[in-house]
This record gives sequence, structure tokens and C-alpha cells, in this order.
Amino acid sequence: MTVRKIIHIDMDAFYASVEQRDDPQLRGKPVIVAWRGNRSVVCAASYEARQFGVRSAMPAVRAERLCPNAVFLPPDFTRYRAVSRQVREVFLRHTDLIEPLSLDEAYLDVSENKTGLPTATQVARTIREQIRMELHLTASAGVAPNKFLAKIASDWKKPDGLFVIQPEEVDSFLLPLPVGRLPGVGKVMEEKLKGCEVQTVGDLRKMELAALEGRFGRYGVRLYELARGIDNSEVIPDRPTKSISAEDTFERDVPLTKMEPMIRKLAEHTWAASRKESRIARTVVLKLKTSEFRILTRSHTPASPPSSCEELTSIALSLRERVGLNPAQRFRLVGVGLSNFRDPEDASAQPALFA
Repeated sequence: MTVRKIIHIDMDAFYASVEQRDDPQLRGKPVIVAWRGNRSVVCAASYEARQFGVRSAMPAVRAERLCPNAVFLPPDFTRYRAVSRQVREVFLRHTDLIEPLSLDEAYLDVSENKTGLPTATQVARTIREQIRMELHLTASAGVAPNKFLAKIASDWKKPDGLFVIQPEEVDSFLLPLPVGRLPGVGKVMEEKLKGCEVQTVGDLRKMELAALEGRFGRYGVRLYELARGIDNSEVIPDRPTKSISAEDTFERDVPLTKMEPMIRKLAEHTWAASRKESRIARTVVLKLKTSEFRILTRSHTPASPPSSCEELTSIALSLRERVGLNPAQRFRLVGVGLSNFRDPEDASAQPALFA
């Protein structure tokens, strides 16, 4: 079987780096890209700001407390999209198999490349150098035999780093990793795996397929494969985003009337994530899971796409009124999502699904 050569490119602190590049007075200073306000979240933070503990999707008021001397700038997504297109033009010199994940990261399949470079490592090195020389920005890259390993690798030497996982190095790299580094393993899943005495990928590999599938269903099969470095998903050019969401499980089951703080928090995370997309979402979705594990969703498509975090939050909160269950019903999980993504020129022309 032919070994694939996959590169994951991740622009370093992209929005903040564009701001620092375009305004020399910002270089070396802690820059936070965010609207000011109690409900705003951080879109991006320069590495100078990250030294104070500031991170993307953090509430802006908390970021201001952590780094009171930071320069706050409102995001300029028109400019970021234009720079993202320039980065993509660099990618296209090397391969047509490009799968963007957001404005600032993408997978590239360079099993065969346009420039005749002999190795994927040299392709990645060349791409990073071209971005540096032509766009005056830095990018980190991971090179590996599949997508999930390439994504982990690109984060290994950030910022401005290149890390390569050769096929024969997969086990030595993968097995010591904490399971939280695997795609889809969040804090809740990590705790569940700890209950199975699984803390590293090596621990996970010791579990039988039947045990993982019995406990975690289809995702158990995925965990079994990831623990063995298996990821057969292909790089699909221009895969359109179908939805973006954030969800969380309550410590104790709660009624609808007690959900507002969590819905506001999740709406902020979803809004921040959606700002990385070049396309615009038209539909707001509220997801609920009852104490009995029944999943409910309610959605609304306004006449024009949500234009702010406040508008998204307001719609998500209003969707509670359409749940229609006994007021005493309690819920274990809530999620806020955006779906029905369209190109900007098409988004405003679509009729509302729910008048």
C-alpha cells in the first residue's frame, strides 16, 4: 500500500499576526483581536499576549484582567479572508488537494506534488518559506502519513515550527501521548477513559475493539483505529462546512429556566469559531439532551444571517420556548450551533425557513 504524505499547515496567531504585520507599532506588543464588552470573546491573541495566559475563545473581560496592557483590536475579517486567499495561492503551487479547515489552517495531500520536490518535508519547508518571504507571516507545519497525525505534529513546535512523523516513527511518537491529544477526546471523554484506566494512547491500544465499541459505540471503533495510528480519511478539496457548534454537560441535570448562563457561554464559543469561516451561517440550532438521554433540537433561520454574538445568543435563548416539554423536565446537556452555511454573496438571498 502506498504511504500517503499529508501536511497540516497552521498559521501562527493568524489574525493578531496580520495586525502586527500591517502596523509596525504593534510588533512585540501583546495584541488581542476581540470586540470589547462583557459578552465578547477573544478571536486571536499574539504570542506576547499568550505569555499572560490569554487564549482564543476566552471571554474578553478575562483576557483584559490577565493582560491589562494589551492592545485590543476589533477583528477585520474582510482583510483576514484576503490574506487567507493569498496563503491558499501558495498552497496551490504545490498541490490541488487542499482541504481548508478555517481561514488559518488546511490539510494538503502532497503524495504527488506539482513542483517535483522529492519529499513532503521539503514541500512543507518550501511552503513555510514562501509564506514568510512573500506574506511576511509565519506558519507551523506537521508532516505525517495521515491527517490526524499531521494535525498533532503541526502543533508540536509552534510557533514557526516544522515537525515530521515518518511512517516508521508513528508508534514511538503516538503511544506516550495523553489520550486528550486524540481528535474528539474532550474533557468528558478523557474522564470516561480514565475510568477505564486509560491515560495514554499506549493504554488505549491495550483495550480490545469489542470493549471499546461496547462502551463508546461507533466512536469506540474510531478510538481503536486512532490508537494504532490509523486514519484513512482523505484530503477533500473545499469540503464545505456543514455546521459549527459548542456543547457542554451540566454537573447536575437542570430545567430549561436555569440554562441561560450556559447558553450564553456556548453561543460565544460558537460565534468565535464561526468567525474563522469564509462562509456565513444562516440557521441557529439549540440542542438538548434530557435526563433520559433523549436528544432534542430546535432551529430557526432568520430573514438575514445572525450578524453578532448578541443576535446569535438571543435566538438561541428564544428557541427554549419551542421545546414544549413539561416544565419539570430536566436536561443533562445543552448545545448551541450554527448551520446552513452559504457563500457571502448567497447568504442574504436565501428565504427564511422559519418565518
